[in-house]
Amino acid sequence: MTKAELLALTPADIDFEKQTVTISKTFHRSKGRDIITSPKTKKSNRTIKMPPFLCEEMQEYIKMLYDIKPDERLFTVTKSYLNHEMERGAKQAGVKKIRVHDIRHSAVSLLINMGFSVLAIGERMGHEAEKITYRYAHLFPTVQTEMAEKLEVERMTKEGTNGENT
Repeated sequence: MTKAELLALTPADIDFEKQTVTISKTFHRSKGRDIITSPKTKKSNRTIKMPPFLCEEMQEYIKMLYDIKPDERLFTVTKSYLNHEMERGAKQAGVKKIRVHDIRHSAVSLLINMGFSVLAIGERMGHEAEKITYRYAHLFPTVQTEMAEKLEVERMTKEGTNGENT
Protein backbone atom coordinates (compact mmCIF):
# COMPACT_ATOMS: atom_id res chain seq x y z
CA MET A 1 0.00 0.00 0.00
CA THR A 2 1.04 3.60 -0.39
CA LYS A 3 2.05 5.92 2.45
CA ALA A 4 -1.25 7.77 2.08
CA GLU A 5 -3.20 4.50 2.33
CA LEU A 6 -1.19 3.29 5.33
CA LEU A 7 -1.66 6.54 7.22
CA ALA A 8 -5.44 6.45 6.65
CA LEU A 9 -5.94 2.97 8.15
CA THR A 10 -8.27 2.58 11.13
CA PRO A 11 -9.07 -0.45 13.32
CA ALA A 12 -12.37 -0.77 11.42
CA ASP A 13 -10.38 -1.47 8.23
CA ILE A 14 -8.92 -4.67 9.65
CA ASP A 15 -10.88 -7.91 9.90
CA PHE A 16 -8.79 -10.23 12.05
CA GLU A 17 -11.20 -13.14 11.62
CA LYS A 18 -10.88 -13.05 7.82
CA GLN A 19 -7.26 -11.81 8.01
CA THR A 20 -7.97 -8.92 5.67
CA VAL A 21 -7.34 -5.20 5.48
CA THR A 22 -9.67 -2.97 3.48
CA ILE A 23 -8.02 -0.04 1.76
CA SER A 24 -10.65 2.58 1.00
CA LYS A 25 -9.16 5.96 1.86
CA THR A 26 -6.00 8.05 1.83
CA PHE A 27 -4.43 10.53 4.23
CA HIS A 28 -3.13 13.98 3.34
CA ARG A 29 -2.08 16.97 5.39
CA SER A 30 -2.97 20.37 4.01
CA LYS A 31 -2.36 23.66 5.79
CA GLY A 32 -1.79 21.82 9.07
CA ARG A 33 -5.05 19.86 8.82
CA ASP A 34 -5.37 16.11 8.45
CA ILE A 35 -7.57 15.21 5.49
CA ILE A 36 -8.94 11.76 4.68
CA THR A 37 -10.12 11.29 1.08
CA SER A 38 -11.09 8.51 -1.29
CA PRO A 39 -8.26 6.86 -3.23
CA LYS A 40 -7.38 8.23 -6.68
CA THR A 41 -8.73 5.28 -8.66
CA LYS A 42 -11.41 2.58 -8.42
CA LYS A 43 -8.84 -0.20 -8.18
CA SER A 44 -7.17 1.56 -5.26
CA ASN A 45 -10.25 0.53 -3.26
CA ARG A 46 -9.47 -3.04 -2.36
CA THR A 47 -9.43 -5.69 0.34
CA ILE A 48 -6.26 -7.70 0.65
CA LYS A 49 -5.45 -10.81 2.63
CA MET A 50 -2.82 -10.43 5.34
CA PRO A 51 -0.39 -13.19 6.26
CA PRO A 52 -1.02 -14.57 9.77
CA PHE A 53 2.20 -13.05 11.16
CA LEU A 54 1.05 -9.56 10.13
CA CYS A 55 -2.39 -10.11 11.68
CA GLU A 56 -0.70 -11.04 14.95
CA GLU A 57 1.58 -7.99 14.82
CA MET A 58 -1.35 -5.68 14.06
CA GLN A 59 -3.40 -7.13 16.93
CA GLU A 60 -0.49 -6.51 19.30
CA TYR A 61 0.00 -2.99 17.95
CA ILE A 62 -3.69 -2.10 18.35
CA LYS A 63 -3.66 -3.44 21.92
CA MET A 64 -0.85 -0.96 22.69
CA LEU A 65 -2.95 1.99 21.51
CA TYR A 66 -4.86 3.25 24.51
CA ASP A 67 -8.62 3.27 23.96
CA ILE A 68 -8.46 3.70 20.17
CA LYS A 69 -11.85 4.04 18.49
CA PRO A 70 -12.74 2.00 15.37
CA ASP A 71 -12.67 5.11 13.16
CA GLU A 72 -9.43 6.63 14.52
CA ARG A 73 -6.20 6.45 12.54
CA LEU A 74 -3.84 3.64 13.54
CA PHE A 75 -0.74 5.61 12.57
CA THR A 76 -1.04 9.23 13.62
CA VAL A 77 2.20 10.44 12.02
CA THR A 78 2.64 12.35 8.77
CA LYS A 79 4.28 11.33 5.49
CA SER A 80 7.22 13.62 6.22
CA TYR A 81 7.71 11.97 9.61
CA LEU A 82 7.78 8.54 7.96
CA ASN A 83 10.37 9.80 5.48
CA HIS A 84 12.45 11.27 8.32
CA GLU A 85 12.35 8.00 10.26
CA MET A 86 13.35 5.99 7.18
CA GLU A 87 16.35 8.27 6.68
CA ARG A 88 17.28 8.05 10.34
CA GLY A 89 16.97 4.26 10.35
CA ALA A 90 19.06 3.88 7.20
CA LYS A 91 21.76 6.14 8.61
CA GLN A 92 21.75 4.25 11.91
CA ALA A 93 22.04 0.92 10.08
CA GLY A 94 24.78 2.28 7.83
CA VAL A 95 22.87 1.50 4.64
CA LYS A 96 21.89 3.54 1.61
CA LYS A 97 18.89 5.82 2.07
CA ILE A 98 15.62 4.00 1.42
CA ARG A 99 12.35 5.79 0.70
CA VAL A 100 9.08 4.46 2.06
CA HIS A 101 7.95 3.96 -1.55
CA ASP A 102 10.99 1.71 -2.09
CA ILE A 103 9.44 -0.77 0.34
CA ARG A 104 6.37 -0.95 -1.91
CA HIS A 105 8.68 -1.53 -4.88
CA SER A 106 10.46 -4.28 -2.93
CA ALA A 107 7.12 -5.93 -2.16
CA VAL A 108 6.30 -6.06 -5.88
CA SER A 109 9.77 -7.47 -6.59
CA LEU A 110 9.30 -10.17 -3.95
CA LEU A 111 5.88 -11.15 -5.31
CA ILE A 112 7.33 -11.36 -8.83
CA ASN A 113 10.16 -13.59 -7.61
CA MET A 114 7.61 -15.75 -5.80
CA GLY A 115 5.98 -16.39 -9.18
CA PHE A 116 2.73 -14.45 -8.87
CA SER A 117 1.12 -13.09 -12.02
CA VAL A 118 1.19 -9.44 -13.04
CA LEU A 119 -2.61 -9.36 -12.73
CA ALA A 120 -2.62 -10.73 -9.16
CA ILE A 121 0.18 -8.38 -8.08
CA GLY A 122 -1.53 -5.39 -9.68
CA GLU A 123 -4.79 -6.16 -7.86
CA ARG A 124 -2.99 -6.44 -4.52
CA MET A 125 -1.09 -3.19 -5.06
CA GLY A 126 -4.16 -1.32 -6.34
CA HIS A 127 -2.67 -0.61 -9.76
CA GLU A 128 -5.30 0.75 -12.11
CA ALA A 129 -3.78 -0.92 -15.17
CA GLU A 130 -1.43 -3.84 -15.79
CA LYS A 131 0.96 -1.45 -17.51
CA ILE A 132 1.76 0.04 -14.10
CA THR A 133 2.80 -3.37 -12.79
CA TYR A 134 4.75 -3.98 -16.01
CA ARG A 135 7.02 -1.09 -14.99
CA TYR A 136 8.65 -3.78 -12.90
CA ALA A 137 9.29 -5.92 -16.00
CA HIS A 138 13.04 -5.63 -15.54
CA LEU A 139 12.57 -7.86 -12.50
CA PHE A 140 11.19 -10.73 -14.60
CA PRO A 141 14.45 -12.03 -16.24
CA THR A 142 14.77 -14.89 -13.75
CA VAL A 143 11.20 -15.88 -14.55
CA GLN A 144 12.09 -15.92 -18.26
CA THR A 145 15.01 -18.25 -17.52
CA GLU A 146 12.79 -20.52 -15.43
CA MET A 147 10.22 -20.67 -18.25
CA ALA A 148 12.91 -21.63 -20.78
CA GLU A 149 14.25 -24.32 -18.44
CA LYS A 150 10.78 -25.76 -17.82
CA LEU A 151 10.05 -25.80 -21.56
CA GLU A 152 13.30 -27.69 -22.08
CA VAL A 153 12.38 -30.21 -19.37
CA GLU A 154 8.93 -30.61 -20.94
CA ARG A 155 10.51 -31.23 -24.35
CA MET A 156 12.95 -33.77 -22.92
CA THR A 157 10.13 -35.53 -21.08
CA LYS A 158 8.07 -35.77 -24.28
CA GLU A 159 11.11 -37.02 -26.20
CA GLY A 160 11.68 -39.69 -23.59
CA THR A 161 8.01 -40.72 -23.59
CA ASN A 162 7.56 -40.85 -27.37
CA GLY A 163 11.07 -42.04 -28.14
CA GLU A 164 11.35 -39.42 -30.85
CA ASN A 165 11.99 -35.72 -31.29
CA THR A 166 8.94 -33.48 -31.36
